[in-house]
Amino acid sequence: MKSPVHRCRDVEHGRGQAGAGTTCLQAEQRIPISKDVITSTSASAMWFIRDVCGIVCAVITWLLVFYAEFVVLFVMLLPSKNLTYSIVNGTLFNTLAFLALASHLRAMCTDPGAVPKGNATKEYIESLQLKPGQVVYKCPKCCSIKPDRAHHCSVCKRCIRKMDHHCPWVNNCVGENNQKYFVLFTMYIALISLHSLVMVIFHFLNCFEDDWTKCSSFSPPATVILLILLCFEGLLFLIFTSVMFGTQVHSICTDETGIERLKGETGRWGKVPCWEAMQVAFGGPFSLSWCSPFAGLSCKKSHPEHFTVPQGEIIEEDVIEIPLD
Repeated sequence: MKSPVHRCRDVEHGRGQAGAGTTCLQAEQRIPISKDVITSTSASAMWFIRDVCGIVCAVITWLLVFYAEFVVLFVMLLPSKNLTYSIVNGTLFNTLAFLALASHLRAMCTDPGAVPKGNATKEYIESLQLKPGQVVYKCPKCCSIKPDRAHHCSVCKRCIRKMDHHCPWVNNCVGENNQKYFVLFTMYIALISLHSLVMVIFHFLNCFEDDWTKCSSFSPPATVILLILLCFEGLLFLIFTSVMFGTQVHSICTDETGIERLKGETGRWGKVPCWEAMQVAFGGPFSLSWCSPFAGLSCKKSHPEHFTVPQGEIIEEDVIEIPLD
């Protein structure tokens, strides 16, 4: 069975041959061959990173959204005399908040594109049927064959395909499989931040013209403090998520991750056009499903064909070149 050549980096024919080591780690019995198979099989399993810092940041994110929800509903909308204003803005804000939290959950619990652990065995490399002069790289930390454009994450303890960065706010890496959900998360958070700021401004203007006691069910000092805190939170997250949203869209359009820009690893692969890269990242041709955190990445799914690789020991070398003869 032929393996995709694009995973292995061509090298000069002058390098030496590499052999097998004796480290005693067992490889997985069934290892996918193509990039699509790895993506589809790994993305189907439940994924959650047990990192204390990431879990705390994720909980704080949800608490901040719930705080904004509380202030918007109980301080601004429910006490409002304009029923239409309350219904329209309440529906819009709650819809955006729900989509933001759903996107956050998908980004956190979706495998970002982790390479199977422990597949750096002699048997697996022989099954790839590589051409002479090609070379494969083993990650010394997770003992896996490292595909092109994959980087090891010290928090996830795995090599991640097209890893952009590890985000503690979603307690996960942003990679090939969950970049769409991270983009949606930043977009919806920016939208609800902007929406809450606009409502705060209108509420202050109305309360200055009217009696403060009629503007909220809380006392005037408590109302002002709650609105100021919401204003500060909305402004802070509007700036932060807008920058992140723009950065992620730019990375998708240029087909270049944040780590690749940081390390200067550009020009080593054929970049795809911007619109094609957007379709790959968001799961197909442009449609409303691009904005849905519940829509899967259908264009990345395939009918996987597995074959069994005999168990073996992890090779010792980090660079393995296929002998010329």
